[in-house]
Amino acid sequence: MHQYYRQLAYYSALIVVLLTPLHSTTVQANAIERLFAPKAEHWAFWEAQDPESTQQIDHSAWNDFLARYIQPGEDGINRVRYSRVSDNDRQQLGSYIGSLEKLPVRQFNSQQQLAYWVNLYNALTVYVVLQHYPVNGIRDIDISPGFFANGPWGKKLLTIEGQNVSLNDIEHRILRPIWQDPRLHYVLNCASLGCPNLPNEAIHADIIEAVLEQSAAAYVNHPRGVKFKNGRLYVSSIYSWFRNDFGASDTAVINHLKHYASPELSDRLFAVERISGYDYNWSLNDAP
Repeated sequence: MHQYYRQLAYYSALIVVLLTPLHSTTVQANAIERLFAPKAEHWAFWEAQDPESTQQIDHSAWNDFLARYIQPGEDGINRVRYSRVSDNDRQQLGSYIGSLEKLPVRQFNSQQQLAYWVNLYNALTVYVVLQHYPVNGIRDIDISPGFFANGPWGKKLLTIEGQNVSLNDIEHRILRPIWQDPRLHYVLNCASLGCPNLPNEAIHADIIEAVLEQSAAAYVNHPRGVKFKNGRLYVSSIYSWFRNDFGASDTAVINHLKHYASPELSDRLFAVERISGYDYNWSLNDAP
């Protein structure tokens, strides 16, 4: 029934777009994208954690993979050398994911869990791309259930502590609702050029706060995050899809951007009161 109403809402919004004057279609299209962006839906099972735990999770295999295959670009975008990944390294990546899958996650403290879920999301995304490579974009990997679904995000790919888990579950049912930190969007990579960079090192619990801050600043100050055209502000579609995470209004989003903006960009942000449009590049973050 839930899916039925989502489909009904989609067709209703589509009719609105078709009946809207051409100059307003961008606004309506953004409204449709926001309507169908995954909502943060709390999965209470994963709330459990042990604040007294001193156990640490080993992410060295993921760190080694990133060191070999991340290629920083002159344009500020980290790309992955998918075509160069050896069979052995692909197997090692699968083994790393498998080792995380077997851990009793809820027995770790909150910071270890946070690093666990972020690294797992990014490693699993890369692994899924490698399983289907070559592709032009991750949305071409149509393995999610549902007539309107595309991409791999909805498919249950892992079983952790007896629970079947998808990429969507990790991002939208665990990370977003439990930690409630908009900066998480800057460290989760969906294998696309429009996305914040895939971190070039594994994220460890003791440095995750610094990584969140650095990643936020890097994205906000890059044109794929924020740019101006003819004095108008255009931002990444991330700020539309997950608008509520950033404050649910243009003013709140702009204030968030000001916090991380360079002095020059901050001056320009103080001169605007609204967002004029959104943009996102879904092309695969593949190294040339």
